[in-house]
Amino acid sequence: MSVAADPATSRAGSQRLRIGFVLAPRFTLSAFANFVDVLRLAADDGDGSRPIRCRWAVLSADMAPIQSSCGVRIEPDERLGDPARFDYLITVGGLIEGGPGLSSEVSRFLQRAAAQRVSLAGLCTGVFALARIGLMDGYRCCVSWFHHQDFLAEFEKMQPVSDQIFVVDRDRLSCSGGVSAAHLAAFLVDRHLGRAAARKSLSILMIDEPMPGEQPQPGLPLELNAHDPLVRRALLAMQQNLHAPLPITRIARDLGVGRRKLERHFNADLGIPPADASVRIRLAQARMLLARSDRTVTRIAEETGFCDASHLIRVFRETEGTTPDLWRQDRARMTTDTEVDIPSA
Repeated sequence: MSVAADPATSRAGSQRLRIGFVLAPRFTLSAFANFVDVLRLAADDGDGSRPIRCRWAVLSADMAPIQSSCGVRIEPDERLGDPARFDYLITVGGLIEGGPGLSSEVSRFLQRAAAQRVSLAGLCTGVFALARIGLMDGYRCCVSWFHHQDFLAEFEKMQPVSDQIFVVDRDRLSCSGGVSAAHLAAFLVDRHLGRAAARKSLSILMIDEPMPGEQPQPGLPLELNAHDPLVRRALLAMQQNLHAPLPITRIARDLGVGRRKLERHFNADLGIPPADASVRIRLAQARMLLARSDRTVTRIAEETGFCDASHLIRVFRETEGTTPDLWRQDRARMTTDTEVDIPSA
């Protein structure tokens, strides 16, 4: 698949946005496709897909096809060359574990780009690749809530942002992946080509409207269905700190509001105060661990932010009317009974 500019349809100097893609081995196809589709729709009138207003190319050290995590291969367009010919270099990340990562040639290319002040971006786990070669030091970076703990485990001194769809920090950009890649691309299109071009691209892709980077990440498996963006971001912070729950005052401060304002938003949206929401989130996680693992109640209490097993048992009994062990036994018995009752084909 080639996405390089067509010399017959573009003139030197006419393109106001120039982007190079670095695809990590086993990269995430959806993040790449969402980003590049916004570019192609903004680059031309209608759905012509000609790279008139902007240019994009997949870069490679050896021009070998690059396989995505789903098996689809992309043919590179150009060799690495001079990074200064691009306004942005976008690294699309691959699998966190089991992948070879960026080659030494690509790593040096990106480091050279940073030295030349070319803006760098990481899509999905692309921020992991940039951080591994020291290019996110001192920058805020966006990580999917799904990979929040993976990032902390690898980069202990960095604090990822996992309650926003994308982050722009000076000449570093990052997004959580998936559809957020389209919104980050729309942000750049808006910056360089205008808002009309950004809205047009998203409309054709059947995305309602451009979202700001501060938009909360969707998809976190919470039992609390919040609609208020402030409440959703607070719930994300609670989910990401299950083992050591943050004080409500700290969560409010991190979100730039006072505790009373946060409580008013929670009561209006969910009908409960933030402290109760925190307990419900941790109990939901405890139930999941009881149902899907053989962890002891003591260990589950530690992993879900309760003081000890006794504390978890007391709160669990108040909510469920039984103890964690009895709840687990009942759940296992119900599962066994269901399996026995299933008729054979």
